[in-house]
Amino acid sequence: MHKITGSSIKIPLLLLLIMLIAPAGLQAADYKDTSIVKVPILLYHRFGPVAADGMTTTTPVFQSHLEYLRANGYKVIPLRQLVDYYLHKGPPPPPKSVVITVDDGHKTVYTDMLPVVRKYRIPVTLFIYPSAISHASYAMTWDQLRELQKTGMFEMQGHTYWHPNFKQERKNSSTSEYEKTIDMQLNKSKAKLEKELGTKIDMLAWPYGIHDDFLISKAHQAGYIATLTLVAHGANNSDNAMKLPRYLLTNANKGNAFEWILTN
Repeated sequence: MHKITGSSIKIPLLLLLIMLIAPAGLQAADYKDTSIVKVPILLYHRFGPVAADGMTTTTPVFQSHLEYLRANGYKVIPLRQLVDYYLHKGPPPPPKSVVITVDDGHKTVYTDMLPVVRKYRIPVTLFIYPSAISHASYAMTWDQLRELQKTGMFEMQGHTYWHPNFKQERKNSSTSEYEKTIDMQLNKSKAKLEKELGTKIDMLAWPYGIHDDFLISKAHQAGYIATLTLVAHGANNSDNAMKLPRYLLTNANKGNAFEWILTN
């Protein structure tokens, strides 16, 4: 009969501990080493068969953007996924990730962009200023926004209440009046969108890209967890969720100009 000694027990236990501990340590190191972020956040405004103004991207050019992304191994991810990473709620986005956003709520999102989005099955985040919805002739209706929601491909978020120019507001108002204007723009927009669309509004795109530390602090107080600017570079490790950069795209951003945005 073989006698079990203390040393013969200790060796298997030591090997077991090494097997249990080593994989966890390797995974932690791998996660840290691979968390290099470079995600272009693309911003569109309007669509259509022709470039009716400087903010219109023609539907064929928009479709060419999506064709380029597909052909070159890029993946369009939800903005929420990127924000979760910055808030330490999720892993880094995969390599060659891209985010697509649209500001304002122009009716061509429904008439011209929606068919292309359905074709390519991509997630899109819309930043809406609600004073225009179902009122301005250029804007979508609440029913159209709800229809976009039902596709599962569109997320709605805030863009203040009526798209103010905060530089002008600060110049033409007293300090107290300016602060009241900011609070109204941030809170009234959030409340209206949540009421009409039944969704949580916690991200904000700054009108005209105007932002500063005071505005960002007010957005944080109003319950926004992320805000987006017009600083033109890809989102990377040095950014944070309250100052996310975006590339403003127009009809001129096609071919090599579009490729440069992705590879710069």
